[in-house]
Amino acid sequence: MDKLFDVKGKIAVVTGGSRGIGAMIARGFVENGVRTYITARKQEELAATAAELSSLGECIAIPSDLGTLEGVAAFAAAIREREEQLHILVNNAGATWGAGLDEFPEGGWDKVMDLNVKSIFFLTQQLLPLLRAAGSAEDPARVINIGSINGITTPGPAMRNYSYSASKAAVHHLTRHLGAELAREQVNVNAIAPGFFPSKMTAHFTEEGEVGGIPRGRMGSPEDAAGTAIYLSSRASAYVTGHTLVLDGGLVAGS
Repeated sequence: MDKLFDVKGKIAVVTGGSRGIGAMIARGFVENGVRTYITARKQEELAATAAELSSLGECIAIPSDLGTLEGVAAFAAAIREREEQLHILVNNAGATWGAGLDEFPEGGWDKVMDLNVKSIFFLTQQLLPLLRAAGSAEDPARVINIGSINGITTPGPAMRNYSYSASKAAVHHLTRHLGAELAREQVNVNAIAPGFFPSKMTAHFTEEGEVGGIPRGRMGSPEDAAGTAIYLSSRASAYVTGHTLVLDGGLVAGS
């Protein structure tokens, strides 16, 4: 029982790991002894995050563009060249697009769906051999998909992010589908649906307008994101699969 939340010695991939929730999760893994690969499209930002996290443990940066199938395949190949097994895959890379309903462009729809949904499915598919190799009946391999409360509740009128909310609802249902199927192969699939965390995506929300409406009275912290991911990656959650864990300080429950 004393090692229920121990993840030391595991190997993880965190997509979109250079900033925001991805960087928070990556830091939690690195500080707890996980060899962690992070990937993102912007190479300078990715390298800076990897350099910072490498002072705490083992963090390896591999730049990629997961918005295309070619980019997904290239990144998966780079991981397979380096590792024979993978204990944790965090599908965090994502994008959003805001525009009025009458003007919302096809390009904004496709960009969000390709990165937020399509890349999750195909990267998981590409890395399944490594995940299967790492999983056991006692401690399965883990896939953690990052959804959103926008995939659970209807965003407010100021958030005209139609493709984003639709994509995150798809992530939640894909998690449920894959969770039921891959459990038989010693791979657990769960999702986290974050509420408001400090990021570029939430920077324009005022404290009075948004944080004040959160029952816990604050935005999420790095410890909140990392702790939830560590739980879903550890022996403590070995019997949990196919579920979306809402991490929002009570916002959905209170709405």
